[in-house]
Amino acid sequence: MTIRLSRKRERSALIAPTPEANLTFNLVAALPGRASSAHTQRAYFRWIDTYLVDIAGWKPSAGQERIWRMSALPVSVLVASLSAPQFRAWLGRLVQGGHGRQGITQARASITTLASLLAEAGLLDDYTSAAMSNVRPPKAEDGQRPGRWLSPEQIKLLIAASQQIATSDNQALRNHLITALLCTMALRREELAAARWSDLSVQNDRVVLRVHGKGRKTAMIDVPRPVMQLISSWRRAVTAGSSQPAPESALVRRIWKGGRISKGPLTADGIWFIVTDSARAAAIGHVAPHDLRRSVAGALQEAGTPIEKISRLLRHSNVAVTERYLSRLPQRNEGAILMSDMLGLEDDGLPDWT
Repeated sequence: MTIRLSRKRERSALIAPTPEANLTFNLVAALPGRASSAHTQRAYFRWIDTYLVDIAGWKPSAGQERIWRMSALPVSVLVASLSAPQFRAWLGRLVQGGHGRQGITQARASITTLASLLAEAGLLDDYTSAAMSNVRPPKAEDGQRPGRWLSPEQIKLLIAASQQIATSDNQALRNHLITALLCTMALRREELAAARWSDLSVQNDRVVLRVHGKGRKTAMIDVPRPVMQLISSWRRAVTAGSSQPAPESALVRRIWKGGRISKGPLTADGIWFIVTDSARAAAIGHVAPHDLRRSVAGALQEAGTPIEKISRLLRHSNVAVTERYLSRLPQRNEGAILMSDMLGLEDDGLPDWT
């Protein structure tokens, strides 16, 4: 039976005109009206994917596969998965899993927004949507999970390993550029994935990169000369010496098997895998891209860099935000070490941590 879509004009763009059992909802088309920031949209897609994996038993998706999934969500699965009891239990499991308050808040907003959009489209009853919006998760710890704070030596090992895990010269160059950008300019992986060749320019005799950050904010960051040299080498590899890259083409790109450079951009998830695989190869444990941003901030703070400069690099709205960000880093607290020395406790060398 074919569904009549004349009740609401907006439904035609959001709901596929398929048999009722196969009705799908296009969240990619619907979400910009609620979350205009590209960063927020990607985060919502990630949390909704996680919810459907945990509740509906789906396999996890990433990159373009996730976008395709979000553009054709089966309504029957959504209706069966969206209920206040399931939602409350899921949020509780996130808290038990160690997610911080910031992540829990975003996870909750993602699912309640999905329920609200479905209700607006007439695909979910208003009672269920309202009940889900009233769900409050158990209290979680403030802020984000601690993550990792790498030393400069560990960062060097990771950058070197990013080249070692490559299977071609072009991939080694691309990986080197990615880790160098993340580890010097404190970019978020979404910001790096969104960078275009047109974002590079010369201002006051300085090469700068225009970064498209959260909340549609942009900022100019000075590019270190060694990183600019990597960008120049990468540009020659991208163009094969024939011409300049198209201004609006992606700065970092996928690599085909055999080493050929694709015209398509490398996704934020692709950057994640490069960082985590490099950390594993460097034998420094699990490292996420945001850990590199955190490590840049921590290294600059320990080096005595004024907080105003750190705040400008991190592109925070004000210094107070940077102070809170730095306060979450595991600061040195060496009182116990001093007391151990005062007591003359024996030191038999570095213990085997693992």
